[in-house]
Amino acid sequence: MEASYTPPQPIVGIAHSDLRLVCVRSTVTVIGLYGETIEVPCNNGAAKPEDLIFTKWKYKMDDGTSGDLLVKQAHKEQAQIQAMDGYKDRVTIAANSSLMIQGGSLVDQRTFTCMVVYGSNLDEHPVDVLVHTAFGLICYVVFCLFQLGVCTAADANPAAVIMWSKNGKLLVADGKTIIITPSVKMDPSTGLSTTTSGLQYTAVKSDVGAKFTCTAKHSLETQVSAPETFVIHYPTEKLSLQVLAKTPIREGDNVTLKCNADGNPPPTSFYFSIKGQKVTVKDSDTFTLTAVTRNSTGDYKCSLVDDDKMEASEKVVVSYLDLSLSPTGKVLKMVRDTLLVKMEQDASGDAKVSWTKDNRKLDETPRFDNVTYADAGFYVCEVSVAGIKRSQSFQLVVEGTPVIKKMTEHHSEDGRHKVLTCEAEGVPRPSVQWSINGTNEENSYINGKATHKITVVPTGNLTITCIATNKLGNHFMRVDSVFAGALFDMLFLFVGAQDDSSDQALLIVFIVVGLIIAAALVGLFYWLYIMKSRRGTWKTGEKEAGTSEESKKLEECKAKV
Repeated sequence: MEASYTPPQPIVGIAHSDLRLVCVRSTVTVIGLYGETIEVPCNNGAAKPEDLIFTKWKYKMDDGTSGDLLVKQAHKEQAQIQAMDGYKDRVTIAANSSLMIQGGSLVDQRTFTCMVVYGSNLDEHPVDVLVHTAFGLICYVVFCLFQLGVCTAADANPAAVIMWSKNGKLLVADGKTIIITPSVKMDPSTGLSTTTSGLQYTAVKSDVGAKFTCTAKHSLETQVSAPETFVIHYPTEKLSLQVLAKTPIREGDNVTLKCNADGNPPPTSFYFSIKGQKVTVKDSDTFTLTAVTRNSTGDYKCSLVDDDKMEASEKVVVSYLDLSLSPTGKVLKMVRDTLLVKMEQDASGDAKVSWTKDNRKLDETPRFDNVTYADAGFYVCEVSVAGIKRSQSFQLVVEGTPVIKKMTEHHSEDGRHKVLTCEAEGVPRPSVQWSINGTNEENSYINGKATHKITVVPTGNLTITCIATNKLGNHFMRVDSVFAGALFDMLFLFVGAQDDSSDQALLIVFIVVGLIIAAALVGLFYWLYIMKSRRGTWKTGEKEAGTSEESKKLEECKAKV
């Protein structure tokens, strides 16, 4: 016994396949093989009219309109190719006026029409073309019951029994979607039987990739044929629109719209609705929006050319961000001026705003109702939304005439000198000068504040002046009797230097204090004397000046002191 899958049998003049279409159509149907030359007969191969003028072939395009392929004048040997698309290099006309299509493919499954013009007549002969693969029928599942194959078990006794399976599961004939036609023939000369079984099958979507086998069962053995698959074509039932772009989509980006159909084969042309305008795309399932703007935001749709009611839509959102800052660049203000900072932003979503000053984050938008030197710095405003960042900045420069805030003095570490300090505010940086010479000068300038220190040796009571100057003006401050206690300072310095005898040091202190008290008493006595003399003058009208004898006594007192 031998089990085998019967190879395709020829259908005369058209294509090689044993998968015969059972559907009834209103026009002539031609079946061609995938990858082979498809011959489409004109008027079913009838003879040409004697008064033929020309023969023209055209086809039905995806959008339903008619497209020209070629025209052959009766008195010319060569045909004129009129096709401008993919058929330009694939179509020719045979001597019997048949259309020859090279390299048959799924896109050739359409209606071709042969137009014959003769005498005063014009006849059109439409032909539907189907394309088959080697082991399957390309057919819409809702229409077709087709011959899947024939299985033969030859030279068996008793006759073998043939069964059909799909994906290992036994198929049972129902007379509608599954029809199994068995037959047994006996060879009279040998007495051996040959069993043949044909399978007609109506495919469904789920049969894509299904494996069919036939099994020949005999009392002695069982044989199973090699599995076979077939191509199933079904119409599109659902569309989806896919947006191909980096997210977020920003102004200037290119956005590709891809229309996906679940039919097999998928449609080759689509309608794309772009901002309410319908655009036809042929031989492609994509449409690209170039350099999109914020105005490109909206709903986009795609639909089938032959059924525009079946559509899919998707929303495209273009992110954008505009930032306006006032002021920008370098801003010069005088101290205690007012500066208004205004920031405006227009964004596609909720924007995040942040401020920094000299690379340090600020908690809020800067306000300058009364500008100070400490406000000077580099300010940056940064706004972000959906992956987009914008920033603008300004440099605030605060200037003012110098103002001396204070003058101070203190002893040096060794106790023998005085350290004078003058603090002044001003921009540009003020220069500081003193009315007294000093040593060990120290300078610093931070946030518009200049500090200048000098070291001096106490020599007596003085009036010290500090002068701060810049291009805008100057300011000075005086301190009178800075060294009023210089005598005491020198005294205690002297006492501090006497390490041999504390009693001696204490004696010196008493002497000095006594001299000071004596001088004070002399001064008080002199003042009382003058006051008494003046009272006498007011009464007598004498001059305010004292007698020569009194003047002499006063000079003697001063000398003793």
